[in-house]
Amino acid sequence: MHVTTAVIIVVGVFFLAMGVYGLVAPAALARPFRIRVDAPEARSEVRAVYGGFGIAMAMLLGAAAFDVGGIRTGAVISVGIALAGMAFGRVVSRLSDARTSFYPVWFYFCVEAACAALLFVVA
Repeated sequence: MHVTTAVIIVVGVFFLAMGVYGLVAPAALARPFRIRVDAPEARSEVRAVYGGFGIAMAMLLGAAAFDVGGIRTGAVISVGIALAGMAFGRVVSRLSDARTSFYPVWFYFCVEAACAALLFVVA
């Protein structure tokens, strides 16, 4: 397997895991961030944003890994930009809010930034 394909698949698996976890256990996914997910509307939001979006990104990266329809470069750059935007949002939050512990905020910042960088390298 080519390194480029392997990177795309690894990032896709990350999104797939997040997506499945968000669909199956929305409250557990949100708990480390101290987000209460005790209403149907809240569970729906977590399932949509973390679950559905995660699954969609995994599917897009799966298609990119095998260059279905010649989408590899565009898909990889798009997902990289989405991840970079997530990491950027955490930086803005840090500048706007009080300090937080490393986990979960900065742990996921590192994951998002690293995955974005890897995708940009292989695009």
